[in-house]
Amino acid sequence: MDRLLARYDSDVFELARDSARIRLEGLDSGAVDVLFKDGEPTVVEADGTRPDALLTADQATWEAIAEDLSGGMDAFRSRRLRIRHDLHLGVGFLAATAAGGAGLRFRQISTTAGHISVCEAGSGPTVLLIHGLGATKASFLPTLAALAPTHRAIAVDLPGFGDSAKPIRAAYHPPYFASAMCALLDALETETAHIVGNSMGGRVAIELGLRHPERVRRLVLLAPSLAWRRSRSWAPLLRLVAPQLGLIQPAPRPVVEAIVERMLPGADSTWTAAGVDEFLRSYLTPRGRAAFYTAARNIYLEEPYGPKGFWTRLPQLELPSLFVWGRGDTLVPIGFAEHVREALPDSQHLELDCGHVPQLERPRELHPAMLKFLGADGGS
Repeated sequence: MDRLLARYDSDVFELARDSARIRLEGLDSGAVDVLFKDGEPTVVEADGTRPDALLTADQATWEAIAEDLSGGMDAFRSRRLRIRHDLHLGVGFLAATAAGGAGLRFRQISTTAGHISVCEAGSGPTVLLIHGLGATKASFLPTLAALAPTHRAIAVDLPGFGDSAKPIRAAYHPPYFASAMCALLDALETETAHIVGNSMGGRVAIELGLRHPERVRRLVLLAPSLAWRRSRSWAPLLRLVAPQLGLIQPAPRPVVEAIVERMLPGADSTWTAAGVDEFLRSYLTPRGRAAFYTAARNIYLEEPYGPKGFWTRLPQLELPSLFVWGRGDTLVPIGFAEHVREALPDSQHLELDCGHVPQLERPRELHPAMLKFLGADGGS
């Protein structure tokens, strides 16, 4: 443990909170807590206090982590080490104690849209990774590892989610999120980037391509959220409901777990559990709930046709685009691919045997295809 803390590098992991408690379990000497106060870690014996993040491994794995600078992230990716509660905090601690070995860096970026939390790795052409509704940047951890050898990969917490700012009265619709991503690129002093988006993040990526094509090089759209084409029977009533009710109305944990498990039917139990934790971390805060309900409401109410309708505007997207569909996706059925091909005949498409989150369910198939597509313009 002393060897881990001796390597701790605060420049790698910006804690962005006054204090935190990380519990390490599985040590022969018993569980210990790493307490952070004013950015400095100290080790104490674990007590009954609920930790902010829980890291569990056996003694042999902890010894390997202490010996090998990159051992922590390797153990996490191979599931020899389990992280619960706060994936951002747990992975950030591993990255910071691995010095330069893990290659990850966690930062809070000050932008005109408020502070935006990011995790980045690698160097080269910039790739912005945008998560789906209720998720966080942690859903792209495998993708960060896949892209880092050839790209500067940046996984983002959208405003309202994860560790980013959560303004109560924000619109939380695709134009708002697209504007926030442009503000992030400005703060990073980056003119253009490839954009990868999953689910709602895919819809945000499309909006970026439509409104700000000069900032986007290529789009990779993983089961992107698309406007409903059929009648929405609940729309009239939903328009009357203020999403700010989320400030006081949490859903029971079993309901939340069922939603996340439906989104990750092909992922292993480690990622499903982490997905539940990451969702709850935002959702159990009033501002996080309000953001979630507002964004979900906007997805359902988006107009498909008319001057501002999604399907009316989609043919205006002129950027090289790769659409990835899950054959078992029940949230964005693969039948949407036919309509996208009609609107964008030059777009590329990849079908995978997965559900709604390809980067977690089929990373070995997705990531090589993604790298090949992103490198097609000579940018990698």
